[in-house]
Amino acid sequence: MANRSVLIINAKVPGYNGLQQIQVDKDGRLEAIQPMVDGTAPSIPCLDVNGDWLSPAGTDLQINGALGLAFPDLTLNHHTRLVSIAQFLAEQGVAGFLPTLVTTSVERIQQALEAIARFNASAARRSSPDMAQILGVHLEGPFLNPQKRGAHPAEHLLPLTLDQVKRVLGDYAEVVKIVTLAPELDDTETVIPWLKSLGITVSLGHSQATAAQAQAAFHQGASMVTHAFNAMPGLHHREPGLLGAALAHPTVSCGLIADGQHVCPTMLDILVRTGRGAIAPPSGGLFLVSDALAPLGLPDGVYPWDTRQIEVRNGTARLADGTLAGTTLPLLVGAQNLVRWGICTADEAIALATLAPRRAIGLPEWAIGQIVPLLRWHLTEATQALTWQRFDPRQTN
Repeated sequence: MANRSVLIINAKVPGYNGLQQIQVDKDGRLEAIQPMVDGTAPSIPCLDVNGDWLSPAGTDLQINGALGLAFPDLTLNHHTRLVSIAQFLAEQGVAGFLPTLVTTSVERIQQALEAIARFNASAARRSSPDMAQILGVHLEGPFLNPQKRGAHPAEHLLPLTLDQVKRVLGDYAEVVKIVTLAPELDDTETVIPWLKSLGITVSLGHSQATAAQAQAAFHQGASMVTHAFNAMPGLHHREPGLLGAALAHPTVSCGLIADGQHVCPTMLDILVRTGRGAIAPPSGGLFLVSDALAPLGLPDGVYPWDTRQIEVRNGTARLADGTLAGTTLPLLVGAQNLVRWGICTADEAIALATLAPRRAIGLPEWAIGQIVPLLRWHLTEATQALTWQRFDPRQTN
């Protein structure tokens, strides 16, 4: 099979109705996805996946580090460690990710942005199915509401003004893909339109915004919400707040963490039920993120976190005072949890980790004509256990 195109048959594909056949060329490029055709003998080798799901590998839009390296600590000396992280994430079923820089000093932010820009520009950095691709940077702060800063250090928060945003981005605006900010901090209403003009996705989070303030931000061009329910007012029947405004908006995407700690399964169920009609729309909807911290890939224990320490227990990281800092669970665990808890169908959960994040930042869900790392998913009906494996049909006999 190594020298010819391969036709994968009897595949379930998120976002498609019925069984599909997927053609992949000898280099791993996705050529076509079409409904199964009975009674026609294909002219190329076939691989029957017997009703399992096939999807692109995952895309993680919010990941703070891995293998002991926090992305805000990046320097030009970390090229080799970034390679190791990219390889590790590929093994975890992730094809693309946004290194997330949480609130820190302007100098450290720009140092990390330079390291990532150099890494992506390096001649040695080539597309490979064995390495997850850095799709850009998610800048989570420092333009956050102090009342909803969570684990972000107060001393590095900055006022949300156009001058301060330009100062933080410096010469590296082109590497930034998402900026999370609190819209109520901008009285001039100039920051969001300016960021959007640069092609940067603006996400609302760590915010006290009312529904009216959130709606105004969406009108200005914001199109995303960072880790729904966390670091924002809860839903209220008289003041729906930022999250309520987002869920009612047809083109706003909401990220969610499905580790069972950031949001309890009952509230995740409500969130998914509310957004179910928007799980696979042309735009908007829900998507999964890991929000994983630097100890991702390491055992539970105590680890440094900026100038503080975090303790990781059973995949959940907290500061010494108990403040939730994040998780150390990989992205695809969230999809498996949603199925195991009975919140999502397998089709929905897979889409939330693979197709929906790409759609949220304007990428095609299935990049026809490109090399697409694939995952094969299987659902054991008796236990509702959703499992996956990396899948290269060219290497399957």
